Amino acid sequence: MLRCGDGSLYTGIAKDLRLALHREGRASKYTRSRLPVVLVWRRRTSTWSRALREEHRIKSLTRVQKEQLLASAARRKRRR
Repeated sequence: MLRCGDGSLYTGIAKDLRLALHREGRASKYTRSRLPVVLVWRRRTSTWSRALREEHRIKSLTRVQKEQLLASAARRKRRR
């Protein structure tokens, strides 16, 4: 998940994160017009179909739920 310069969140899947392309405005029409972008969350999955299901699940969340997901991940990361 990327946080865009306008504060919006972009969710997508890729075999290669392509963060540099997003930052250059060459990976997505959505992020191109909302630079700069920062990687705020990622999850690796074992199969492409699981990645698609996870993307769909995240995209169906409300903005508040996505922010809660990010906050929860940050808390877990700090505990390590």
